[in-house]
Amino acid sequence: MYQVARKLFFTDCRCADNASKAYEELFAKLDTNKDGKVDVSELKAGLDAMGIKAEKGAAQKIISSGDRNKDEGLDFSEFSKYLKEHEKKLQLTFKSLDKNKDGRIDITEIRQSLADLGLEISKEHAEKILQSIDVDGTMTVDWNEWREHFLFNPATNLQEIVRYWKHTTVLDIGDSLTIPDEFTEEEKTTGLWWKQLSAGAVAGAVSRTGTAPLDRMKVFMQVHASTTNKISLVSGFKQMLKEGGVASLWRGNGINVMKIAPETAIKFMAYEQYKKLLSSEPGKVKSHERFMAGSLAGATAQTAIYPMEVMKTRMTLRKTGQYSGMFDCAKKVLKNEGVKAFYKGYIPNILGIIPYAGIDLAVYESLKNFWLSHYAKDTANPGVLVLLGCGTISSTCGQLASYPLALIRTRMQAQASVEGSEQLPMNLMVKKIMKKEGFFGLYRGILPNFMKVIPAVSISYVVYEYMRSGLGIQK
Repeated sequence: MYQVARKLFFTDCRCADNASKAYEELFAKLDTNKDGKVDVSELKAGLDAMGIKAEKGAAQKIISSGDRNKDEGLDFSEFSKYLKEHEKKLQLTFKSLDKNKDGRIDITEIRQSLADLGLEISKEHAEKILQSIDVDGTMTVDWNEWREHFLFNPATNLQEIVRYWKHTTVLDIGDSLTIPDEFTEEEKTTGLWWKQLSAGAVAGAVSRTGTAPLDRMKVFMQVHASTTNKISLVSGFKQMLKEGGVASLWRGNGINVMKIAPETAIKFMAYEQYKKLLSSEPGKVKSHERFMAGSLAGATAQTAIYPMEVMKTRMTLRKTGQYSGMFDCAKKVLKNEGVKAFYKGYIPNILGIIPYAGIDLAVYESLKNFWLSHYAKDTANPGVLVLLGCGTISSTCGQLASYPLALIRTRMQAQASVEGSEQLPMNLMVKKIMKKEGFFGLYRGILPNFMKVIPAVSISYVVYEYMRSGLGIQK
């Protein structure tokens, strides 16, 4: 049966009709009980009969991926659709691995591609991998051999190779809740990781400085706006300019920029440790494990630098002459309110990490898969505009979900500095806002927050690219 499958699927030229006929014949062979669908046991038996060595659980993953109607089996329509989509992804992956574009993958390209994924292997090990795929003994792998070897392995094993889609925190939108950057072992050993983190930190600093007036407006509206004290963008900026002049629009930006470096460093180091602790297989991190590790790393970093978050809010809302500087602010807060003041709003802040990071990752993955399925042709590289668009949309969705918690955090941070403000815990503050202002009261200040997303993303990306070039980071 293995030879039959090879003849059906792996000839050099197949038109659409031949492919469809090949799918029909293979489906008929796999559907041993002739009930019109292929289930897990039939697929396992069929793969064994064809001599195809699939990884443990591969048959279940294939059925789950293609089973649209959830009847625990694939009918012919689902079977052929899965194979067509999977073959398209295999072709994109093959082209990504074929560095010199000669239509064949050799030992050097295999070693380079695995190194890009963080796995350093010897030449001998690479030869063994190549031999396991190489059918004709040329010590190179062409497209037909690649397809033959991987057609019945789930696509999730191969998508990590498409590293153009690496989800990073380069797109700085002023919120520090994203999953940390991913770095390969090569990047870590050569020191490229700290250059990339440095480039990202500088990009974030420039981006936050450029959008600081909108960020201050967001905080101003979160704390002071209500049904009785309606503040629009125009009236809010007028108040700020009248009270402190143009320079007042950048209040709080200094500490907002200062906290980027320590937070980035702590988050990165914690993320690497959490990935090692949580990964079920050494060297491989699944999506849910990455999300858990990222959320825990974010919580660790926020715990360490949270006093700076409180200081940023106080400095942003300060009136002219209230504090002579950051240290004066810290001294007065400590004297008047004690150490615990530096952790006000900590709980809603930590809780906000989970919906933000989860939705950000989920939306980004969905947009990536949509683009790969519908628009990818000769390459898996989507280009700058698509990546920026996906990053912006996913981050915005994450913000939308976590914004009420961000508002509660900011109000709790600012409580003692606002005259006549009650010192309320999180649950009572939510009840008070819902009672007096309704559900949309939890979204005060979201307009300037959304307004700063596109300029923040654009500025951070441009500066990041300039920094990469200046630091000698190869693309």
